[in-house]
Amino acid sequence: MSQTARLSALQENVERTGRNIKWPTVGERQMYPSEIFGMDVFDRKTMAVCLPKPVFQRFCKQVQGRQQLDRQTADAVAHAVRVWAMDKGATHFTHWFQPQTGTTAEKHDSFLTIKSQIVAGQEEIQAIDAFSGGQLLQAEPDASSFPNGGIRSTFEARGYTIWDPVSPMFIRRGPHGTAVLYIPSCFISYNGEALDEKTILLRSSEAISNAAVKLLQTLGDKETKRVTTTLGCEQEFFLIDRALYNLRPDLKITGRTLIGVPPPKHQQLEDHYFGQIPSRVLACIAETEYELARIGVPVKTRHNEVAPNQFEVAPIFEEAAIAVDHNLATMEVLHQVAHRHKLKVLFHEKPFKGVNGSGKHANWSIQTDGGDNLLDPTSTPETNYRFLLFLVAILDAVYKHGGLLRSSIASSSNEHRLGANEAPPAIVSAFLGDHLSEVLDAIEEKRPVRDFSQPHLKTVDVGGTQLDLKISTIPPISRDLTDRNRTSPFAFTGNKFEYRAVGAKQSPSFPVVLLNAAVSKSLLLVNEALIKAKGPKANPSPEDILDVVRQFTASSKKIRFENNGYSEEWVKEAEKRGLPNIKTCPEAFRQLLSSSSRELLISQNILSESELQSRFHILIEKYSKDLLIEGNTLRTLVTNGVLPATFTYRKELADSINSQKAAGVDAVPEKKILTQLTALSVALAEANEKLDVVVAKIEALHEDAQAEACSKELTAAMELVREKADALEKLVADKYWPFPKYSELLF
Repeated sequence: MSQTARLSALQENVERTGRNIKWPTVGERQMYPSEIFGMDVFDRKTMAVCLPKPVFQRFCKQVQGRQQLDRQTADAVAHAVRVWAMDKGATHFTHWFQPQTGTTAEKHDSFLTIKSQIVAGQEEIQAIDAFSGGQLLQAEPDASSFPNGGIRSTFEARGYTIWDPVSPMFIRRGPHGTAVLYIPSCFISYNGEALDEKTILLRSSEAISNAAVKLLQTLGDKETKRVTTTLGCEQEFFLIDRALYNLRPDLKITGRTLIGVPPPKHQQLEDHYFGQIPSRVLACIAETEYELARIGVPVKTRHNEVAPNQFEVAPIFEEAAIAVDHNLATMEVLHQVAHRHKLKVLFHEKPFKGVNGSGKHANWSIQTDGGDNLLDPTSTPETNYRFLLFLVAILDAVYKHGGLLRSSIASSSNEHRLGANEAPPAIVSAFLGDHLSEVLDAIEEKRPVRDFSQPHLKTVDVGGTQLDLKISTIPPISRDLTDRNRTSPFAFTGNKFEYRAVGAKQSPSFPVVLLNAAVSKSLLLVNEALIKAKGPKANPSPEDILDVVRQFTASSKKIRFENNGYSEEWVKEAEKRGLPNIKTCPEAFRQLLSSSSRELLISQNILSESELQSRFHILIEKYSKDLLIEGNTLRTLVTNGVLPATFTYRKELADSINSQKAAGVDAVPEKKILTQLTALSVALAEANEKLDVVVAKIEALHEDAQAEACSKELTAAMELVREKADALEKLVADKYWPFPKYSELLF
């Protein structure tokens, strides 16, 4: 591989014609997005048409009441969805589930089956299409072949996928005009342990619903029967040319560049963020949005992100379990559509050194079954007692279980991003903004709240100074109660919390599970305190509520931070406050096994002891495997690519020096570069040999020791190799460099 392959890829990129798809029409006009939305979803509206009315009513009653479906209803739904799906071209169905791999899994089974009968002593075979309630409700993948943390052995292979009737079925288009029916499902072991992300998310949703309803009932709300968490995931990603991607073994194997020098211009001019979306990228994202709309994923926003070739799509918020399904579907569809456009989507949190990485900002809130957002402060949060109680419960949860929340975002890839002045630090804190901070401070100090009532203005307060916009034609400006703090891991942003620390390629499920678990426990504590405060009264008085708010405000105050989370001052301040600064993944994963974490998760039936142990081992094993794969890949890149290119260029320089010497010319520049090349190539070869020794040593260690050694030794050894390789990239003639450079990948 040399400059020739790189130039061919770049030339192909320039000459490639764009891909076009035909947008569906109604008569002579294009269909509106609202007409396309959900057209391939077997939702309640479609079910009402396809099912007999009594069956549909029975299904809705059982699902809304969180009851198990009876077999008669399941058979009727299975028949109806098969006919509906086959009329749309479906030939297969799949239980679509979420093993602990960060992505999804599926096995396609055909609707085709064979019916045989004996007629006149001869067997007659008849092909029929069939789909039973049993097939809808349950399937059987191999449980031992997925990450299971020791719950299943190789000889204990049986596991089950179970249909989640709350998340609607949908069809995905396939080759040759066919389609597949997707059945969102849970994944459990033969003994019933959760092996996936969805099962524990549903459990945590039940826990927070039960806790929230208890608190609402204490407040006098007898109407609310169920509370749900809502979620909206802002998905960041890079899109690069696929031909160039194929020339980077490190990107293909690990998802990130293990060597490479940032170009002179990258993101420092801040001209890419919200800039015009490149036409090829826009075509890819538009086709993605079209396919997602068909399966009911409500993508709302698309834009350029900060780094070159970095972008974001964001949805409308939905119930958390459905939002997770839709986020994973978004990633899958982006991957497939990018392939059609000869692009490669990168979800790794840090694919390129020196420019911003990618996150998945998880916007989280709580909503009643009547549609009330329990985190809506209204214009007067100081008298919105329900909001205040839920707010202090959340702050209490983040304060008491910050270490556990940190474990949910830990991975070898997100480790490159957290605290790197582009993402929240490894210290978990909460941001509320000036107004809400003032409200809680005033309640704690038993004093009036400073006046913030400026709902509409044509001026804006900046740093305490009022700036007149001096534009008579603009409409009034509605200013939010809070500013946005992009340096905070957990920031209140108007009527929700933005969990900014979640990594781009991870499933948002586990972070939400642990957040739900922590908040549900704190809601129970707030409810207990409120019951005690109100005494024998039927409903608590405002004074009772404020007493409880005051109590929890004071106890959780250390978790609140309103300033720059990237600063070194915050690290020192957090240490004074006693907040954990968990810098490595092994340390973060151990938070799962602390006594407080065990009590929190096991007592609420979100994870059992065996499931908790399993997840710890899966996370720590994956961390080690990821880094060992990177270490071995880097060794290969250097041995097979960087060093041979350096040797070739060094020989060319030596030949040139000898030729000039024979001609009586002193080749001063060539000698200088040759000397530098020789020193660096020796240093790189030595660093690569050391990396080889470190990898071999770590591979011989036990699981726990492997993770610690990877964190302390392997990352340092890899960084030294990269330092030398990147220095050589700056010296070796471009025609000899074997891999596409950042200037080619990012522009």
